[in-house]
Amino acid sequence: MAGKKFYAIARGRKTGIFTTWAEAKKQVDDMAGARYKSFPTREAAQQWLDAGGQYVKTGIAKPKKINASSQQRVVDQPVTERIVMYSDGGSRNTGNVAGGHVRQGDKAAWAYLIKQDGQQYFDSLGEFGATNNKMEITGLLMALSALQKAGLNNEPILAVLDSKYVLDAITKNWLAGWQRRGWKRSAGELANKELWQAMSLQLKFFTHLRFEWTKGHADNSGNVFVDELLNKTMDAMNDDNPSGKRTEVNPLVPVDNEPLKRDRTDDSKQMDLF
Repeated sequence: MAGKKFYAIARGRKTGIFTTWAEAKKQVDDMAGARYKSFPTREAAQQWLDAGGQYVKTGIAKPKKINASSQQRVVDQPVTERIVMYSDGGSRNTGNVAGGHVRQGDKAAWAYLIKQDGQQYFDSLGEFGATNNKMEITGLLMALSALQKAGLNNEPILAVLDSKYVLDAITKNWLAGWQRRGWKRSAGELANKELWQAMSLQLKFFTHLRFEWTKGHADNSGNVFVDELLNKTMDAMNDDNPSGKRTEVNPLVPVDNEPLKRDRTDDSKQMDLF
């Protein structure tokens, strides 16, 4: 007979320690970003909560001093997650002037980089006439989809992005608010609604996912990598190759460039962390 367990919830509808999984599940089910863990003793559960309820201890290193003559400053910051993922999106918007809009002939692309156990996996595709924001969302969706298809969605994962547009929607619970309002903003229509709906669904599959912001194209080598990758994709886009598909990629798993098409797995399998 299995021993008694204590379920600590650091982020949920209610936080604290619960003695049954049925009660704990009510607090975290269908909640993006929920943080919880089981322990064999109440003391251990309380210690985890008192320490901030983090899955892993993480540290942020101060940037190293670089010689002023260096053309580019690339500094990696130490993390303890087994998997670190970077995603990015961009658009060469020729209508980016007052009153201007993205034009049908403008190139846009997304890219991701996944580092796992010393290996690097990366992919990128483009689209004509897409906005920068659409590509930012799509880049993260593609990375998460690849991780899920590879069966890695229950691993500790750090996601590093330079898009506050995407990060704020997730980490500040804007997604939940949009969903309550029927996928509308308080100020009106929600741009990229279908992608945000897909994001809300996708995030439910991840149990140990932490987000971190980095300044774009500056001192983070992973972020610099995905920015260069998506620009190479845009360089390759033309009438014969509208997606900019290239052989110089190494995806974690093959993707179909359709983040809205995904299969739901059994919720009990996704939630059974204990």
